[in-house]
Amino acid sequence: MINRSQSILIVGALFCTYFIWGSTYLAIRFGIESFPPFLMAATRFTVAGLILYAVMRYLGSPNPSRKEWVGASIVGLLLPALGNGTVCYVQQTVSSSVAALSIATAPIWMAIFSSIWEHKITAMEWRGIAIGVAGIILLNLGGSLHGDWFSALLLIFAAASWSFGSVLGKHLAMPEGLMGAACQMLTGGVVLMLASAYAGEAWPQTISAKSWGAMLFLVVLGSLVAYSAYQYLLKTVRPLVASSNTFVNPVVAFVVGVWLAHEQITMNEYIALAIILAGVFLVLSATNHKEI
Repeated sequence: MINRSQSILIVGALFCTYFIWGSTYLAIRFGIESFPPFLMAATRFTVAGLILYAVMRYLGSPNPSRKEWVGASIVGLLLPALGNGTVCYVQQTVSSSVAALSIATAPIWMAIFSSIWEHKITAMEWRGIAIGVAGIILLNLGGSLHGDWFSALLLIFAAASWSFGSVLGKHLAMPEGLMGAACQMLTGGVVLMLASAYAGEAWPQTISAKSWGAMLFLVVLGSLVAYSAYQYLLKTVRPLVASSNTFVNPVVAFVVGVWLAHEQITMNEYIALAIILAGVFLVLSATNHKEI
């Protein structure tokens, strides 16, 4: 049973994942104006992971066991590396708002992956899944992803990878508290460093103030605050509720993208947004009779 203080923490964590993460898509766009995509993501998560790991050790958290490091490494591969790293790569050619819109399908993937662990997908969830898929198809028929099936598939892969890692993490040995988030970011950052080296990326010779600001935002708010808040939600509430940020993130990304970057949003994309969010709403509301 969730008490009042825990409810306040849950609401605060949801606020962080709703509004901070909704803004990170634009921050990523500003960041990759100077930084190569994999190197930027690697720096973000490695620095944030090192800071959080050092703080947790200073506060008395024990060093994770080998089994806990393995669990954190698997989630680090699926979330920061494959999930976020892929989004950073795709945002070289796709607007921040469209990237956020595609990632909005995460709860749909979570409903599917949860079925591996005896979650029975309800009729309403199936309807939500079908509607969400229809929205993604519409997004690919016009607008920013028109004809760019490779980017579309990569964004779908990113959402699926993030969702699978979120569900799987509840069934793996994981360090206690925020130490788990620290280890996940660290290991995900190392994987992204290897991807950056493989891609031949190099540290930029000149970095704009905008890109430095974006990196600071991503490290402090996007990683240390919002990622830690997300991991807290995954341990406290159902995965579908923890992922409900994807219901709000596209709206926030649309607003800040138009406001701060003057991104152009087509009518087709607005319609796709409405359809995808309707599907996500059905998936999230399908289990509203269960305890959060």
